[in-house]
Amino acid sequence: MSIIIDFSIFPMDKGDQSLSPYVARALDVIKQSGLPYQLGPMGTSIEGEWEEVMAVVAACFQELKQDSDRVFLSFNADYKKGRNNGLTNKVQSVQEKLR
Repeated sequence: MSIIIDFSIFPMDKGDQSLSPYVARALDVIKQSGLPYQLGPMGTSIEGEWEEVMAVVAACFQELKQDSDRVFLSFNADYKKGRNNGLTNKVQSVQEKLR
């Protein structure tokens, strides 16, 4: 697996109500993909090959647009050829260097 993305997706047309039910729906899509992921307070990271990760992002978008007229989506991506277990190894590498 060689790409890690960190992305956020949520509807923008739900007023002041909590968006957590919508985020949970997107997370269900991510879980069903079988790809490694980590939920964070401001986004979710997913690791895999480009095509499969982008398919998950597209599926999350399709899920939320069913009942949303406006959906916000942003992501950052990091590609490294031949990387495996990047979600855990990148964090572990930094933690090992902390004093």
